[in-house]
Amino acid sequence: MTTTDLAAMTGLELLRWEAERPADTPNIRRLLGMRFDEVDHGRIVMSLNTCPDFTNPLGTVHGGVAATLLDSVMGCAVHSTLPAGVGYTTLELKVNYIRAARTDGQTLTATGTVIHAGRRTATAEGKVVDQHGKLIAHATTTCMIFQAGA
Repeated sequence: MTTTDLAAMTGLELLRWEAERPADTPNIRRLLGMRFDEVDHGRIVMSLNTCPDFTNPLGTVHGGVAATLLDSVMGCAVHSTLPAGVGYTTLELKVNYIRAARTDGQTLTATGTVIHAGRRTATAEGKVVDQHGKLIAHATTTCMIFQAGA
């Protein structure tokens, strides 16, 4: 697919296309092993398996992994509501950490849901749970909406 074709896609179309392709190009998804589990208008679910490379000095998953997962699902949830030629960027990210996650291959699943999608800003909320459904972290974001190329 060419850059022109991608520019003509709505946010939802682009995310569904991205979810279907292998994560073989350099990006944060490949680096952390994130997978798209669900891609819907205003709602995104992604997961990853923890590993020893995610360890913080205390021996648990570094909080930045959960924050990146949350930023990804909330930002993508906002993106899924945008028409072709419109982009976004994170203006603010507020994360609350509830409990530590282990680095032994457990699955962390994040869900991002749009709260408000306006013309200039959008807000979303997200949560990360472990494979037993226990809350690891939750967050909110504010995104700025802009015309692509602006």
